[in-house]
Amino acid sequence: MCGIIGVVQERGEVASFLHQALKRLEYRGYDSVGVTTISNGEIHVKKDKGKIEEVHRKLNLDDMPGSIGIGHTRWATHGIPSLFNSHPHFDCSGKIAVVHNGVIDNFMELRKELAEKGHHFESETDTEVIPHMLEDAMKTGMDLEDALRLVTDRIEGTYAIVAMSTSDPEKIVCTRDGNPLVIGQKQGANYVSSDIPAFLPMTNDMILLLDGEIASITPDDVKIEKLDKRARIEREPIKISWTADQAQKSGYPHFMLKEIHEQPDAIRNTLRLRAEVIEEAAEIVKSCDRVYLLAMGTSGHAAISGRHMFTSLTGIVPTFELASDFSDTVCDALSEKDCIIAITQSGETTDTISAIKYAKRFGVKVVAITNVVGSSVTRLADHTIITQAGPEIGVAATKTFMVQLTALGLLVLAVGEKSGHRKREALQKKRAALETMPSIISEIISRNEEPARRLAQMLYDAPSLLFLGRGISIATAEEGALKLKEIAYNHAEAYSAGESKHGPIALVQDGYPVIFVAPKDETRNRLIGNIMEMKARGARIVAVIERNDEELRTLSDDVFIVPESVEPEFSTMAFVVPLQLFSYYMAVKKGYDPDKPRNLAKSVTVL
Repeated sequence: MCGIIGVVQERGEVASFLHQALKRLEYRGYDSVGVTTISNGEIHVKKDKGKIEEVHRKLNLDDMPGSIGIGHTRWATHGIPSLFNSHPHFDCSGKIAVVHNGVIDNFMELRKELAEKGHHFESETDTEVIPHMLEDAMKTGMDLEDALRLVTDRIEGTYAIVAMSTSDPEKIVCTRDGNPLVIGQKQGANYVSSDIPAFLPMTNDMILLLDGEIASITPDDVKIEKLDKRARIEREPIKISWTADQAQKSGYPHFMLKEIHEQPDAIRNTLRLRAEVIEEAAEIVKSCDRVYLLAMGTSGHAAISGRHMFTSLTGIVPTFELASDFSDTVCDALSEKDCIIAITQSGETTDTISAIKYAKRFGVKVVAITNVVGSSVTRLADHTIITQAGPEIGVAATKTFMVQLTALGLLVLAVGEKSGHRKREALQKKRAALETMPSIISEIISRNEEPARRLAQMLYDAPSLLFLGRGISIATAEEGALKLKEIAYNHAEAYSAGESKHGPIALVQDGYPVIFVAPKDETRNRLIGNIMEMKARGARIVAVIERNDEELRTLSDDVFIVPESVEPEFSTMAFVVPLQLFSYYMAVKKGYDPDKPRNLAKSVTVL
């Protein structure tokens, strides 16, 4: 889940661009960084462990000659963060440079084979076998492109590889299988990266590189071929509608806070999806006997909330499964009559991709919900709903979670119209309620930002917190607890409030913070009983409540307020926002960077 950037241009030095591009990719990994360029037939390199600006202050990443270069920001898999494990990696002669995202499963076997040939390794990484294999191939007379083809025949696993060599100092060669690479085009310069924001300030013309393809990139040409064929593939660029400003902070202290404030617009844009896109997905779902919701992390919480939407509005009761465990859970009991709704913000989540590939062996239909055009999931799915969050840079998902819920709402309403489970008038009321969510979310942000800041001031040193909800609010509680763990490093647990007295209540003592998600739905009376159980043991009660709920306001020590006009099926969208703000201000109060939580990366592309 590392970040890759490469550029080759007709004139001018590229080091400063590489540095800035890597900053835009730092959400993909930030335990080390490296940049290498070619000038006058020589390779120049600067790299070290640490965040990009830490390394820049020490080494000055902008001070490197050359109009061609590649860079990398790392999220460690093989080997600890260190100077030697930092990318780029090189061959024995120091003439071939490689950056890589993914995992090479058979690297130990390859490393042993290369060592026996006399190759010297400087790192613990799986990546370092690639430049040495390229070196061997090029010694036989192959050019870099053919050498990379040969390497892909030998390596097993997932990869996005970008390489350059002093033997052809105006060319970058790249390939991918299971990990993303996109190419940006501009007159006199071409780019390759793990993600679009890296080159957005320079161009919004993008070409998708697909699995099993290889690209040879020069300042004035991008040649794409299949790895196993020589025929050139002609592919028109896609015009990206995001602006460079959208990928910047716009005056906010952190991307996460900016993206929380962007949620109303993200919902509004997703509500404008073409009706036929939703209709086709609904046809697939309605035609199947069994429906599985597959996702991980925050997307998993969207799936849990979506399960309640489906049950309430369509009469279909989907099964939610963690994508990582899907094959173990279903034990081959799948058929062409089944359907998967796969939810992944990046479209590159390896667990979800693997689960889809497994299911496709049985003829299962796949509907994907993702935020990234051209991502791996879009090519595996039978149909894709592209959400409209725009770029999300903060590692902790906020607005992409919101647009996943919006897309699920649209899909559920369309399936509900086909199933007849609810009367048409009732569904029309629900649709109208969904369309009011942008203004509701705006009000919630405005009303709750200062209370979230104040509560963080009071609870920032709490060693543990408990989040409780019932029904659909279990998903909200789980997302609230996850955000707190991700960015503030608080121990936090989320449970069904009904389950809380079967164990978690043992944690509660005087002053222990218990956060209840408490909409006025069918669970409310039972939830009040759970609140009373916690109060009797000295808990500090924090509740997210509706504006007119005076009873719960009286029972709580602290409250977040949401409007009373939210339909139960869409309550997660409203009730999660104060918890996002609370987590953000908890992280800030503790002095942590909420955009770069430790050990995490935006796109999880390892199993």
